[in-house]
Amino acid sequence: MKQVRLRKGKEESLKRFHPWVFSGAIASIDEGIMEGEVVRVVANSGDFIAVGHYQEGSIAVRVLTFSDVQIDDDFWHSRLASALQMRQAIGIADNPSNNTYRLVHGEGDNLPGLIIDVYGKTAVMQAHSIGMHLCRKAVARALKNVMESRISHIYYKSETTLPFMTADDMNGFLLGGSDDNIALENGLKFRVDWLKGQKTGFFVDQRENRSLLEKFSKGKRVLNMFCYTGGFSFYAMRGGAELVHSVDSSAKAIELTKQNVELNFPNDPRHEAFCEDAFKFLEGIGKPTANSQEPTASYDLIILDPPAFAKHRGALHNALKGYTRLNQKAFEKIEKGGILFTFSCSQVVTKDHFRNAVFTAAALAKRKVRILHQLHQPADHPINIYHPEGEYLKGLVLYVE
Repeated sequence: MKQVRLRKGKEESLKRFHPWVFSGAIASIDEGIMEGEVVRVVANSGDFIAVGHYQEGSIAVRVLTFSDVQIDDDFWHSRLASALQMRQAIGIADNPSNNTYRLVHGEGDNLPGLIIDVYGKTAVMQAHSIGMHLCRKAVARALKNVMESRISHIYYKSETTLPFMTADDMNGFLLGGSDDNIALENGLKFRVDWLKGQKTGFFVDQRENRSLLEKFSKGKRVLNMFCYTGGFSFYAMRGGAELVHSVDSSAKAIELTKQNVELNFPNDPRHEAFCEDAFKFLEGIGKPTANSQEPTASYDLIILDPPAFAKHRGALHNALKGYTRLNQKAFEKIEKGGILFTFSCSQVVTKDHFRNAVFTAAALAKRKVRILHQLHQPADHPINIYHPEGEYLKGLVLYVE
């Protein structure tokens, strides 16, 4: 196993079990190391520190283990078995009313660069590092052994997460092959587009927040912005919403939303979907349309769950301006006594950043606002205590006077 030697004193964060080695911390690397190769990380003195995947870029090594062991079938089996055991302990796995959950959450499960989501009998596996891409077949074998009869199919979906690679096998089944893409979340059905959809096909991380929304929905006029596949929409309908409007700029997302609503509430007149830009739609609330002099619907429950506005630190300033603008418009349009669910999934946007952007939006809109809940990612998206960067999803439930 080839070695990466650190500069003097640069092993301290690794001794605190942080799972990344940054390129600036490296003194030298052995000749011939290829991207994705498993390497030993040693201190400047030569003392062993960790084993991980090497990759060119800012994060040069993603640590797999702080023990000096081989990365073989037994290693993958042990890591995946530990991930499953945790999901069983918290009641997420083997739940008859919910066969949708995240089995592996990268650094949170000591498997940096790997995501595995389970949708019924299909596991969707996604690599975020070249090392995990190269190990995909070994991981798939171990995954089937660990999950046993829980899964029959493994779909690999890394075309969008490793776009710089040209391999033909970035997407496709590694085991089995099924077009049965209907899964179950808390008793509700939905279609998963693991072929062309975002992430692994569904936003599993909002499951508990969708359940909370259901409790607030009775009798409400609900607007679900950036609806994607409509998760919040059909939870609101089960919660007894008076009407639910779903909005997304993607025609494909709107079609998936309609299919998901129809799966759970066939021919229900309470739901309508709109393919439109979010800011344009919000601006038009309460105004007459081109086809009618009647004002458009008003809403007393609004969900703002936009895509990540900042994917790197250089975009942080503009992202915060975007969150402020979006939330200000929602504050201006929501009815008195309304409830706003608002989120950020940008990892570089901290809880304090986001809260300050929403605070600014409320002040600009001149609305009195109270925080009811502070939201975050669910337990099957665990945060490694030594890797605080893993805390990416943050949200607020707000009462707007």
